[in-house]
Amino acid sequence: MSDQGLVTALLQAAQAMSPWESAAVLLGIAYLLLAMRESLWCWYAAFISTAIFLVLFWDVGLLMESALQVYYLAMAVYGWWEWQQGSEDESGLAISSWSARQHLIALLAVLFVSGVSGLLLEQFTGAALPYLDSFTTWGSVLTTWMVARKILENWLYWLVIDSVSIYLYLDRELYLTAALFAVYLVIVLFGYRKWLLHYRAISG
Repeated sequence: MSDQGLVTALLQAAQAMSPWESAAVLLGIAYLLLAMRESLWCWYAAFISTAIFLVLFWDVGLLMESALQVYYLAMAVYGWWEWQQGSEDESGLAISSWSARQHLIALLAVLFVSGVSGLLLEQFTGAALPYLDSFTTWGSVLTTWMVARKILENWLYWLVIDSVSIYLYLDRELYLTAALFAVYLVIVLFGYRKWLLHYRAISG
């Protein structure tokens, strides 16, 4: 698709989108902006946006993406609790960082379960792009937990996952959602920088 054709498709999608999709998009952006500021309100925005996306993804055949939203709902509650309770001195959960070994284990686990679930989806369902759908799903499962635990590198994981997700949504003609994830990529870069500066400040 040419650049002009993509712009036209985005404009048509924006005109045809439902109020529910509009709300999900706006709340999705609000979630990331609030998470970047380490605000508890990010989890309220995440919960509502997730509930809407659950239905939207199911309707277009992204079965793993739809199932992922159920997990997101639970993680919105868990993240809110963790960020609020966080530490023994009641100052909230502090940002932490993973070792190279922890990252290697996490990445290998995501690739393995993505391969298994992709194969199962390919053989037993009509899911679209089963392997990519599985990768973004399991990657998001891990990375959302990292956000809830305030692991610094979650932002870098989101860069990869959101980039792959954009391809998925364009393929399924969810142009507005693809545009949302393009905005996410920009916010993620700023989010990583902000958390990194805070992490360095608290680490001395």
